Amino acid sequence: MSSWRSLLLRIGDECSEYSSSSDFKDHIETCYGALRRELEHSSTDILPFLLQCAEELPHKIPLYGTLVGLLNLEDEDFVKKIVENTQTSFQDALDSGNCDRIRILMRFLTVLMCSKVLQHASLVVVFETLLSSAATTVDEEKGNPSWQARADFYVTCILSCLPWGGAELVEQVPEEIERVLVGIQAYLSIRRHTSDSGLSFFEDDESGGDLVEKDFLEDLWERIQVLSSNGWKVECVPRPHLSFEAQLVAGKSHEFGPISCPEQPDMPSTTSAVAYGKQKHDAELKYPQRTRRLNIFPASKTEDLQPIDRFVVEEYLLDVLLFFNGCRKECASFMVGLPVPFRYEYLMAETIFSQLLLLPQPPFKPIYYTLVIMDLCKALPGAFPAVVAGAVRALFDKIADLDMECRTRLILWFSHHLSNFQFIWPWEEWAYVLDLPKWAPQRVFVQEVLEREVRLSYWDKIKQSIENAPALEELLPTKGGPNFKYNGEDGREKTEQQYALSAELSNKVKGRQTAREIILWIDENIYPIHGLEITLSVVVQTLLDIGSKSFTHLITVLERYGQVMAKICPDQDKQLMLIAEVSSYWKNNAQMTTIAIDRMMSYRLISNLAIVRWVFSPENVEQFHISDRPWEILRNAVSKTYNRITDLRKEILSLKKDVISAEEAASKVKADLEAAESKLTLVEGEPVLGENPARLKRLKTEAEKAKEEEVSIHDSLEAKEALLARALDENELLFLSLYKNFSNVLMERLPDASRDGTLQALKSIHGDSIAIDLEETSAMEVDDENGKPKKSQSNGSRATNTYNAREKEQWCLSTLGYVKAFSRQYASEIWPHIEKLDVEVFTEEVHPLFRKAVYSGLRRLSNEKLFGPSNAKI
Repeated sequence: MSSWRSLLLRIGDECSEYSSSSDFKDHIETCYGALRRELEHSSTDILPFLLQCAEELPHKIPLYGTLVGLLNLEDEDFVKKIVENTQTSFQDALDSGNCDRIRILMRFLTVLMCSKVLQHASLVVVFETLLSSAATTVDEEKGNPSWQARADFYVTCILSCLPWGGAELVEQVPEEIERVLVGIQAYLSIRRHTSDSGLSFFEDDESGGDLVEKDFLEDLWERIQVLSSNGWKVECVPRPHLSFEAQLVAGKSHEFGPISCPEQPDMPSTTSAVAYGKQKHDAELKYPQRTRRLNIFPASKTEDLQPIDRFVVEEYLLDVLLFFNGCRKECASFMVGLPVPFRYEYLMAETIFSQLLLLPQPPFKPIYYTLVIMDLCKALPGAFPAVVAGAVRALFDKIADLDMECRTRLILWFSHHLSNFQFIWPWEEWAYVLDLPKWAPQRVFVQEVLEREVRLSYWDKIKQSIENAPALEELLPTKGGPNFKYNGEDGREKTEQQYALSAELSNKVKGRQTAREIILWIDENIYPIHGLEITLSVVVQTLLDIGSKSFTHLITVLERYGQVMAKICPDQDKQLMLIAEVSSYWKNNAQMTTIAIDRMMSYRLISNLAIVRWVFSPENVEQFHISDRPWEILRNAVSKTYNRITDLRKEILSLKKDVISAEEAASKVKADLEAAESKLTLVEGEPVLGENPARLKRLKTEAEKAKEEEVSIHDSLEAKEALLARALDENELLFLSLYKNFSNVLMERLPDASRDGTLQALKSIHGDSIAIDLEETSAMEVDDENGKPKKSQSNGSRATNTYNAREKEQWCLSTLGYVKAFSRQYASEIWPHIEKLDVEVFTEEVHPLFRKAVYSGLRRLSNEKLFGPSNAKI
């Protein structure tokens, strides 16, 4: 890498390129000197690289802005090109809805204004253009309020620029910026308050109180108002341009070209809640809220921060997570070296956990956050491990209120995290969960973490890791292998014939007989004599036993002899028996049960509808609140169905592009052939129609091949579209079946007393409370270096943890939580079928709490006017 590139990339870092100096002024002067020397020869390379650095290292934007300001003194034309390129990129980002690029380029423009590169009035025009579009969108007469998500995003972008340039704007163009702020206040008065109840981390939004929490935009507006009253001073935003102010004022300020916001989508043709909800969902997918705050720690941990400091540091952290998602070590390195004059470990932990648990989906795969947390623990060994431990304890304290999807993610993260630190954890702190009933969320959490740890290691290792709390062995999964019916060791009553049949089948498989030969043997020797039940049991159990040694063995057996199972189990009822046999064989191993069923669905040996029926069978329904086993299998089935549709859509999109290319190629070859055929050629002095025969033959061959290719791609496209139509029909049946089953089991168990109530009312229906004495409080306060909580007693008494819910109520709470989670995760696939679901499932007869859970997951309007008061909750 050339020196000027290295200097640009590493500016602001303590590194060898800058002699390990940390002074921003020295860095800027050094980098400016290198760029000035190269500008004449390498300007075409410097310009795109500089803009790329500004976009992908946005926490360094003030440094790059000052650098551009100094270059403006040297070469105005070069800087003019920077402004023009930025304008083009910004317009492209607006047109495509690239939220991250819009936000970062607006910050860059703000810093260019501070460095006298951009005219103040030009930046105000950008603000006013976005604000005008936002106000028009939420206007109920002229706009389309269902797209408020885009309007809110534009206003958020304006406000988020002010920590970087508010002071300069107020000083240079006070009336214009005041006009923008008044416009934002007016916008806030006409927009709808957005409730995050469907996306909140905790199920604490059902209290029924009159207090309405501020949404993200309202909260940011309040922080900006505090910043304004404090004179626009922000400690965590570097202002290096002030060190060069005397030089920068001599530079020419450039105009920023006009921009335009994309046209708002047309209003739904029918003003129904369903049509409104579909558009609202589309808008929120395209313009999602970037983060939701997860307040894990007490305010005392961040009490020295100004309100705006939290927002700015969150922006830094989220930007680093965004642009370094493929480079975990660099990500951790940049996260611990932000240009912030105070410690921010607690805020860093809250931000990472808020992304890991973000609903409906985290921006990146959860494994990324796991790796970043690991690297941060290694980079800050004296501080961050204690903070992470405190976060775990705090979340464990509120696990009963944590959203079910978040709870699952937390279990998966925590078990994986511990596996990278020798499974060390002070389990004795949580040993009290054994005194709680088996359905208590804290007990279930510990049980599921231990089960996942066993998957990542082995049973004896995990038993050893809990030696400080040996009683927790009760929560470990059963230690044992397959439960093979025909091994002859358990003394169960099986006829000699069944054992013989199993042994004979095993020998046939070992003898590499084909699936066709085994099917013939079954049809002639087993099925007519023993019937379906014994035939299915012998075949499935024996094949599973042959494939039990490893995952590879299982795959091999399914690939070679899946046809045998498919022949025995051609319909849903028989597939239900097949799943039951798999569950019986692997009853001591939840992981292998899940893998086997998942693989069988991949090979289409069992359908997703059969899996849904099995999950909602009585024996599994009784496990809904005490085990993740049935839910994991259901999640996999729905996810696989969703992935099939997603893959088909991608393939169809690719084929449509191929069709266009093939049509263009065929058209070109055809035109060449026609041109060649129309030419007059002299043959033996006589004019003959047609070109050189050899060339004509070659062109005809090419035309035929091009036409065949075009037809082939068209056929492939039609086939894929037919598969997609079939998959969408299957998807509709899947969600109909899923929600009907949810409704039925909930109607049987939800108490009538809660019909007009909320989840809070359901929680209040309890029997005797179970109080557990604790020697320590939860670690909402993490003070010592090991992250252990301070002992805190009130009036000399020991702290207690009281669990109140009875089993039936906890079952209802858990199941409703999963209803909400499934609705939220697959909302994009559910909305196209919502009319049919309304007719067949979400009728007036369903339980209100079931409907409420579904609507909350879909973020759908319920009993309120479509266009009610501006501050109505959505």
